[in-house]
Amino acid sequence: MAGPVQSIERAAAILRLLAGGSRRLGLGEVASSLGLAKGTAHGILRTLQHVDFVEQDPATGKYQLGAALLHLGTSYLDVNELRSRSINWADALAARSGEAVRLGTPLEGRVLVIHHVFRPDDTLQTLDVGALLPLHASSLGKVLLAFGAAPAEPILEDIPEAYTRHTLVHFADLHRALAEIRDLGWGAEVQEMSMGEAGIAAPIRGQGGLVVGAIGVSGAVERICDTKGRPQPALITVLREAARAISRDLGAARW
Repeated sequence: MAGPVQSIERAAAILRLLAGGSRRLGLGEVASSLGLAKGTAHGILRTLQHVDFVEQDPATGKYQLGAALLHLGTSYLDVNELRSRSINWADALAARSGEAVRLGTPLEGRVLVIHHVFRPDDTLQTLDVGALLPLHASSLGKVLLAFGAAPAEPILEDIPEAYTRHTLVHFADLHRALAEIRDLGWGAEVQEMSMGEAGIAAPIRGQGGLVVGAIGVSGAVERICDTKGRPQPALITVLREAARAISRDLGAARW
């Protein structure tokens, strides 16, 4: 059996590097980050640029992901059944709750946001589609962990990252939280990933009742929670109704 093709592995590493940053990168930065010779990195970047997977800023000479690659990503999301079955319900949930709605699935020990509906007001918001969220510090992630859609073992092997002083980083605390989520049928995170922010999420089930994703509502803690820091019952109700509706559309017989 033939082994992996090194040039393709290197091209994939460059694309991941460009995707993971918040700014354009120069040739030297790409080469040093990946331990490549500048000539090697330049050749791969030129090839990726030729097929429009990478774009180069003419003013600075720095690189970013290209339009063709973004189009491929969008095409993947468009054919993703979970996303396509959820769009209308997610839009309705945002309208009913007045908050932002995100849909997530597990990916390599994180939560991949595959759909995001902005909070229906005029505030400046950033599209999170394609973002990777921590499993242990997000309501979407904790729901996926609780219902077995994402394995918990990798998180428990090392101490998870503490994003705020409220992040659950101890096994006993996380274990109790996941057990409670299974009992309630929904999960929450209150200032565990970002101070001042909170979210609630519910599982989405597919055929056979298996959890295949999660849908969540997120926003300012004072809107998501009551004065005692508990999620608003009305938000929980509309969230769970949306999760059940999507599950029915995906062929789930129970939830």
